[in-house]
Amino acid sequence: MKLKCLLVDDEPLAHKIIQNYIARLNTLEVVGSCYNAIEALNFLYEYDVDLMFLDIQMPELNGLDMLKTLPHSPKVILTTAYTEFALESYEFGVVDYLLKPIAFPRFLKAVNRVIDDSLELQKSEKAPVINQQYTNTNESLNGYLFLKENQVTHKVFLNNILFIQAYGNYLKFFTEDKMIMAADTMKNIMAQLPESDFVRVHKSYIVSLSKIDQIEGNQIKIISHTLPVGNKYRLIFEQKFKR
Repeated sequence: MKLKCLLVDDEPLAHKIIQNYIARLNTLEVVGSCYNAIEALNFLYEYDVDLMFLDIQMPELNGLDMLKTLPHSPKVILTTAYTEFALESYEFGVVDYLLKPIAFPRFLKAVNRVIDDSLELQKSEKAPVINQQYTNTNESLNGYLFLKENQVTHKVFLNNILFIQAYGNYLKFFTEDKMIMAADTMKNIMAQLPESDFVRVHKSYIVSLSKIDQIEGNQIKIISHTLPVGNKYRLIFEQKFKR
């Protein structure tokens, strides 16, 4: 299965170079080409993308500011002629930072990191759910999870979880007083949560039904957070919410 790639750069030549590199590989395919961040945002709202090649310096909205607006982004490889944004960029969890002009071997090294991550994720999703870093004691909101973040293990009660967000190979657990990021997959965590209390509403979000404050169109509001409802998950969500 090929990874779906989006190219975002205001320079046509940059598109041509990356397109030529991708054409050499059987593991990638270009599904979109955008010439500014606004076009890219609209594309991401409509289509699924696995990997985005993103320029930083663009008119209206630069690449890093664009990432700040996304609740969840695909894997990102930055492509830029400027070195000064490197440190800031890694705060967004980007895969790599490629300096123009980009040589094919350097491009391939960055892409291989994404492919390796994807293969590891597929393996973890197929593996049986054993020896997890968290434990659900029972099928009710009185249960709890043990979440390992770096070298610290947190005990989190289910009734304190607002929602869970996919973030690359990690999950962000938003509670009433903090956010914890642990390595795991949406499939595995759904298997650990009580189905009557939690529902997946988007490819990137699981919500606690009891924490929803408002539903408006395809958006859910939980305290100060606004989350999207994906078309794929809308029917199941509506059925559970109306119970």
